[in-house]
Amino acid sequence: MRLFITGIGSGLGKALVEEALKRNYEVYALSRHLPEEFEGRIKFQKADLKVLERIPLWVQDLLREVREIDTVILNAGILGELKDMRDVSLHEMEEVMKVNLWANKVIVDTLVELNVKVDMLIGISSGAARNCNRGWNAYSISKAGLNCLLRLYSWELPETHVISLAPGLVLTPMLREVMSADEEKFPSVGRIKRSLKLTPEKAAEFIFGILPKLKIFESGSFIDVREFPEYEEFINKYGVYE
Repeated sequence: MRLFITGIGSGLGKALVEEALKRNYEVYALSRHLPEEFEGRIKFQKADLKVLERIPLWVQDLLREVREIDTVILNAGILGELKDMRDVSLHEMEEVMKVNLWANKVIVDTLVELNVKVDMLIGISSGAARNCNRGWNAYSISKAGLNCLLRLYSWELPETHVISLAPGLVLTPMLREVMSADEEKFPSVGRIKRSLKLTPEKAAEFIFGILPKLKIFESGSFIDVREFPEYEEFINKYGVYE
């Protein structure tokens, strides 16, 4: 089994690699940072996904000998600062859109150009794509765009099952950054603080557990893990408040 994944330096991406290795996957990763515990255990290419023009070369170098991949997880993402839309510059929005949206287009296009057969392609999305809560500006827009991007690709890639997956509330560095924002100004922050959250390790365990079930859904679908009946029991057992 082969996994190609982006953004493994910390948080959910790192945990997904750990879970994949437990399940004997061969892992290929594109990321700015390689956690030292993965050295010699995975195939790795250092990459800054904001540099869009370099992505095809990085993907080609990483997958030089690969023609088939079981699962692709487009995980890399950045938040941007929580603030009102009128206070966000186009430059700030562009930086988020590069990583969260356009880099994923370049990666998918490169996989197609390299004739790499992909069984399942998963983009890590967010409930923010639907909620559009105050302050989430470019992040919400980029994740909504990702959902649409992958839906469009689903028509063009009939041999690949394409899913946008929201992983629920996961205690990543990104979510901790959200929880440090002004909850009076941005009410969603308070709701997140008061909600059960999974550690990245438990979230990764749940995601790998439902991978086979994702094929039940139409290719191109947006799925929130919280829609799975078993999620409620899982988070009540393993979730934490923080």
